[in-house]
Amino acid sequence: MVEHEADDALGAAAAVADADERVEQVWIVTPDKDLGQCVRGRRVVQYDRRKREVIDEAGVVAKFGVGPASIADYLALVGDSADGFPGLPGWGAKSAAAVLAKFTSIEAIPASSGDWGLGGLRGVEKLARTLHDQFADALLFKRIATIELDVDVGVVDDWEWQGPTAAFSAVAERHGVPELVGRADAALRRRGAVRRVASAD
Repeated sequence: MVEHEADDALGAAAAVADADERVEQVWIVTPDKDLGQCVRGRRVVQYDRRKREVIDEAGVVAKFGVGPASIADYLALVGDSADGFPGLPGWGAKSAAAVLAKFTSIEAIPASSGDWGLGGLRGVEKLARTLHDQFADALLFKRIATIELDVDVGVVDDWEWQGPTAAFSAVAERHGVPELVGRADAALRRRGAVRRVASAD
């Protein structure tokens, strides 16, 4: 990507794939928290390869205490070191989850903590004051955390891997891993065999 981040491309591609009725399930292969906002039920899920964990919409709620629609707001409040913003002072995972579980978005949180109706949450007056005083920062952090879906990523049919290009062998050689060419060719042959078997069925 040139004008957008890679996360935007992943989110936009997931949305395109989600809209294609031929696609059975969409896996977004990254542990990045901000991509949780792109999860939809069990159809669009995240996969964390290190943990070998599939995170569906129920998994997002279990992990963060809020649904996918509130992930950008949640990160705006608690911060995200991967994207380089600190969040708001005093706002932690528990407070952000409790408030956003009720109000969904930063913009919908009442200015007065008396209107929150969260008696069990400690320090609500201070949280409300911080949000009021740093509201512009919170909105900026939310914008940074929001995955842009209006990105031209083509259609599902455009993404099919056609095998290694002629330039791939030079790149593999330059990086000292010439065996990647053979592995890529073998993967392409396996894919062709699978496709032939599927078409024969």
